Amino acid sequence: MTSTSVCTGASTAAVYPSFSSYVRARGPVLQRTARSLTSNPCDAEDLLQTALTKTYLAWDRIEDHRALDGYVRRALVNTRTSQWRKRRVDEFPCDELPERETRPVADPAEQQALRDAMWRAVHRLPDRQRAMVVLRYYEDLSESQTAELLGVSVGTVKSAVSRALGKLREDPDLARAA
Repeated sequence: MTSTSVCTGASTAAVYPSFSSYVRARGPVLQRTARSLTSNPCDAEDLLQTALTKTYLAWDRIEDHRALDGYVRRALVNTRTSQWRKRRVDEFPCDELPERETRPVADPAEQQALRDAMWRAVHRLPDRQRAMVVLRYYEDLSESQTAELLGVSVGTVKSAVSRALGKLREDPDLARAA
């Protein structure tokens, strides 16, 4: 399968070989400049491509090729400014402010009572299961970190934590607090 170029008349190297060598030599520096003007690398690449296209189209009108960096930087800034001005605004003024959705705020005393009940239930677990639950969920360690710290296998941590969570789900005091 052969591919055909969409734009057969545009061959950068054939028309302006000095442009190609300029882009190869100064591309990384220009990319950093474009990156400093945008919020992400993809936008910077698009910005640089647009500025280089403008530079290519004006290549034969640029008298002093020693000042190309300044010309391209100016094209970068102007292009970015134009993009910024053209951006779509999705906010519309209105006569009335919309009402905020209010979610019911949980009672801090109830939250504390639930935390206390949970901690008491964790303390009722066997020592080994309690250690694994505390390391996994209170200290936020991974299964492998917990296993390494306790000197057991990852499978042991998984099964012990599973059994411990089952006991916590069945704990009557914890069920009343929730």
